[in-house]
Amino acid sequence: MQLRIRDLTKTYANGVHALQGVSLTIERGMYGLLGPNGAGKSTLMRTIATLQEPDAGTIELEVDGQTIDVVREKDAVRRVLGYLPQDFGLYPRVSAEALLDHFAILKGVTGRSERKALVRQLLEQTNLWDARKKHVGTYSGGMRQRFGIAVALLGAPRLIIVDEPTAGLDPAERVRFLNLLSELGERAVVILSTHIVEDVAELCSRMAIIRGGQIVAEAEPLVALQNLAGRVWRRIAARGDDAAVPAGLPVISTKLLAGRQVVHVYSETPPGNGFEAVTPDLEDVYFAAMNGLALEGTAAGASADAA
Repeated sequence: MQLRIRDLTKTYANGVHALQGVSLTIERGMYGLLGPNGAGKSTLMRTIATLQEPDAGTIELEVDGQTIDVVREKDAVRRVLGYLPQDFGLYPRVSAEALLDHFAILKGVTGRSERKALVRQLLEQTNLWDARKKHVGTYSGGMRQRFGIAVALLGAPRLIIVDEPTAGLDPAERVRFLNLLSELGERAVVILSTHIVEDVAELCSRMAIIRGGQIVAEAEPLVALQNLAGRVWRRIAARGDDAAVPAGLPVISTKLLAGRQVVHVYSETPPGNGFEAVTPDLEDVYFAAMNGLALEGTAAGASADAA
């Protein structure tokens, strides 16, 4: 299985360039798409999910030896697609069991016994079987997200898209949800679009970072971390200390911790000035790419090359 995206562009009527020549090749398994709000993640996900048209570019899905033109063969894509958008509506006064049965009918599962078995299987898989009689309006955020995945899994999809799935979840629900996504990645292409670095670090064998509608880096997380090793330095200074960062030194990130300023910088050699070497994490990779640093072990996609 493989999803191939080439030179995808999208400009909205208000002049916003949501996608600028995006090119990616995504294999079976978990693939992370990282970027801040407004970076173009949702536009890309909606375009892959056949919910909007690109201005230019191509998307091809290769599945079971056949190649589907995602832009032109929308019905064929939808037969193998599972999509969990960032925001989705549900009928709050309907039980999970009844609502999932309804969605199964819409998906084309018309046999009553087949549908009953499928509904049970999906509710058990998403750990919602014991709560099947409860109205979905009473579900917690995590339960709603898991129900959304149950809906997305109808029809045994081969391409699964989840957009910001863990936003607002408590830690326990987040872990349950990520474990479920990890299982799905064993047999399908699963694209996880998020601004939460930890989600990608824990799940994805490959990732891309998008900024301003352009892919600024693409890599295997472990390789990116290995190639950043020995190049990240930290200094903890008093809040507002303007001398904390030497002039001209590339800053990866600056944040406050217990009232003090923690600065991470990029340097091939020890920068002095009180900086100490630290083991990089994926957040360092993310912020380095977002700040325009060229990282070894990453490829910037066609959009970044053209920038």
